[in-house]
Amino acid sequence: MKDAGETDEFDVIVIGGGAVGENAAQYAIAGGDLSAVIIEHELLGGECSYWACMPSKVLLTPSDVLTHAEHVPGVASRLTGDRVDVEATLARRDKFTHGLDDSSQVDWAVKEGIAIIRGHGRLSGAREVTVGGRTIRARRAVVLATGSTASIAPIDGLDAALPWTSRDATNVHEVPQRLAIIGGGVVACEAATWFASFGTQVTLLVRDDRLLRNVSEFAATAVLDGLRSAGVTVELNTSPASITRVAPKDTGYGRIHGGPVSISSSRDGEAGHVLEVDEVLAATGRAPGTEDLGLDTVGLSDLSSSHGFIPVDDSMRVVGVEGDWLFAVGDVNGRALLTHQGKYQARVCGDVIAATARGEALEGPRYVAASDHDAVPQVIFTQPEVASVGRSESALREAGFDIRRIELPMAVAGTAVQRDDDPGTAELLLDKDTGVVLAATFAGPSASTQLYAATIAVSAGLTVEQLWQAVPAYPTPSEVWLRLCEAAR
Repeated sequence: MKDAGETDEFDVIVIGGGAVGENAAQYAIAGGDLSAVIIEHELLGGECSYWACMPSKVLLTPSDVLTHAEHVPGVASRLTGDRVDVEATLARRDKFTHGLDDSSQVDWAVKEGIAIIRGHGRLSGAREVTVGGRTIRARRAVVLATGSTASIAPIDGLDAALPWTSRDATNVHEVPQRLAIIGGGVVACEAATWFASFGTQVTLLVRDDRLLRNVSEFAATAVLDGLRSAGVTVELNTSPASITRVAPKDTGYGRIHGGPVSISSSRDGEAGHVLEVDEVLAATGRAPGTEDLGLDTVGLSDLSSSHGFIPVDDSMRVVGVEGDWLFAVGDVNGRALLTHQGKYQARVCGDVIAATARGEALEGPRYVAASDHDAVPQVIFTQPEVASVGRSESALREAGFDIRRIELPMAVAGTAVQRDDDPGTAELLLDKDTGVVLAATFAGPSASTQLYAATIAVSAGLTVEQLWQAVPAYPTPSEVWLRLCEAAR
């Protein structure tokens, strides 16, 4: 690294070195002669690699395997317990996160020809970024890929109690005997799943009257039933009013942050409910990573209309900044707070930058992030799994579609041979006039295996008649698509 204060130039500057920022830099310079630098103040690889997607799924896998085995005669009788091996699970998690060492990610970047600068980058003008007193200029583009951070709900005493966030939950080192989780979204439900498998007494405090507000109600109900069957106490219509903690102390990620926590809540409008736990996890949403990003230096001082997220067009260019040089990808633009969707945006962004540098016309689907609007896939790794793609039924009706809804059990030969419990439920939302598949949701043990086919159907605008020509193999869970097509006849 050159001396602080020296001005450098690169074709592309990426602020944020998570998976999304890495993809943006990689695609921008692939096959060309452009130069790129990533500025990262934490670990290269970002939230997904160390504190979110990867560690959380590693923590969830053992309980999924155990539950599967419990429902397969010939295996179930060989099991010696109903809890996972916590020590072995955490050790495997540490292998995937490399003990929070990003040297392998740095090696990858160097191999790809991407420079790395450690530090906090902020915009300081058009095509200009400062980091640690050093000024760097971009000849072509600056890409903002700063992600999002956990937000703490404004509950009296919660912040002072030093609650866990998702980073603590995925990097757990001290497993609490009693854990309260505030929230009813994806982070809350997934964390409740793996902590229950560890033997923790988990209580979920949900202010809404259901879990997972953004998925179909039948799927949310299946997750609720699954959590309760696993021993999780789920308190719906419950709003924490105040929180106190004995001797709160910042002991580091995943370690219990002090003494017992007392949570006073109102339930169904009745105040006075008190819960005492060893730790509390705030799973109350995400905020865009725009703190001290220098947005005011390029005329983006007021983002209230976009809830603090940076607005972009479908090429990932930031709206309201002249010159077509500033891009924002991933969580920071608020389109879809999912790693795979952010990486998709980064590929579009990188291709736009590279094509523009070559003087090529931006024609074709690779330069437009179209799936952000209608075909966003997501898997919730609870028990059962939930996999969905497309807009909700209410959103589709508000958009003017006349909806035909098809729901049926995923009871086919392929699911029957896999395990003996409930195979789950499938739902398709069709345009009643044309038969086009607009959305799909699956809730069951094999839900995620159906998602890519559903995503293709929704993103390509396929009709049920066209799906008749895609023959599912026998006996696999994908036979459910035949049953769905039959139901749509």
